Parts: sequence; C-alpha cells; structure tokens
Amino acid sequence: MTVNLEVADGVGTIRLDRPPMNALDIATQDRLRELAEEVTGRDDVRAVVVWGGEKVFAAGADIKEMQAMDHAAMVVRSKGLQDAFTAVARIPKPVVAAITGYALGGGCELALCADFRIAADNAKLGQPEILLGLIPGAGGTQRLARLVGPSKAKDLIFTGRQVKADEALALGLVDRVVPAAEVHEQAHAWAARLASGPALALRAAKECVDAGLETDIDTGLAVERTWFAGLFATEDRAIGMRSFVEEGPGKAKFR
Repeated sequence: MTVNLEVADGVGTIRLDRPPMNALDIATQDRLRELAEEVTGRDDVRAVVVWGGEKVFAAGADIKEMQAMDHAAMVVRSKGLQDAFTAVARIPKPVVAAITGYALGGGCELALCADFRIAADNAKLGQPEILLGLIPGAGGTQRLARLVGPSKAKDLIFTGRQVKADEALALGLVDRVVPAAEVHEQAHAWAARLASGPALALRAAKECVDAGLETDIDTGLAVERTWFAGLFATEDRAIGMRSFVEEGPGKAKFR
C-alpha cells in the first residue's frame, strides 16, 4: 500500500509510503480517502497524525501520470482528487501534519487539511503548480487563502516559489518548527495529548471553527450555541465540571 495506518495510544498515524518522494498518484489519493474515512469511524482513534516519513512529506502529484491525462479525463478525476483531501480535512478529530523535507503542490495541500502543522527545520513548502501552467487543484486556492490570507496566498500561488520552514512559520503556513529528528515525536505527543481529552467536545470545537469560517458570524454563533448546549448532555461535561469543582482545573479524566 502507498498509504498505511498505524494505531497506538488513541492516535492513528496515516503514513505516506511511496518512495522516493511520496508522489500523490491516483491510487495514493484514493487510499488517503479510504483511511480518512476509516479513522473517522474508529472509536479507538481519537486523534490523527499525517506523516510522510523521515525524509519527505510529499513532493506533489505524480506529474507523469497527470501528463498523460487530457481535459476530459481530468474533468472526471478532479472531483476524486478534491474528495480525497476533503476527507482528510473533515476527519472530526484533531489532525496534525508532521512535515519533513518537501511539502509541495499536493503535499502542501494535504498539510493544509490538518488542524495543526509541525515542520522540520529543513522543510520546504509551496504551491508550484503555476510553473506547470496550472493552478492548485486539491484545495490550495481555498485552504491556503483561509489560513494565511489572500495576499500571502496569491504570492505563493502566483510565483510558485518554495518557502523554507522559518518563512512558513512567519507566514502562518506552519505552526511550529522543530529539528527534523523530532518532527514525528512532537506530532505524536500533540495528538496523544488531545486523544485523552473529551472526544465530543473536541469534535464540537473543530466543527464550530471550520463551519464558522465558511459562513456569516450569526450562523457561526448559532452552530456554536447548539453544540455548546448539546455538550451539557454528555458524561464528559459532568466529569469535567465535577473534577474542576473538587480538584481544580486540568485534572479531569475523560471517558
């Protein structure tokens, strides 16, 4: 398989494994969608790490495969491409991308689907599709602009330039830069910390933020209000409040 899933301590690691550069061909895209749907439905997976290995996250799409496709073929395939990435973005659990080496084109777009991005100090990110006479097609024009703002997104998309980890951090494209040898360890620690949290509240928080970004503030507040009130029906809410009153903050053990 070009993408594999490993589960330990409540954390599911979706591991790209298509040497040497983890090029995202059609089979890899479809496998990503399958595993995103699997971790969505598994109760033993409470947080997710997306990881490409020690050397490279993903250097982009399989250009040779795309070169052989004409307009009609891509009209058919483009929705499958977007659906694969959207499936990752819609995992209703905390997702962190562990980025080593290159995250370019589709690799950068995959990282954009995560809630949090930890990058190696040797990482390079970018959307170089313009250099092929194309634009990003797996969500890059949409998720990148929402993350870093339209002007910065247009700079990266219009020029196709690659940015090193320090600039990516300054742009807000990644959230933390660490030594390359520590990327997976820190990503797993972030995910494991949240895996022990209140699953429904984390799901609610993610849905409220993501849905709110897609709509007006009044509708977003209505989504938040509905989830906020609904969480009062959960056992985790009772555990959390009882623990706060009896033991102080941060000591609750959620079920």
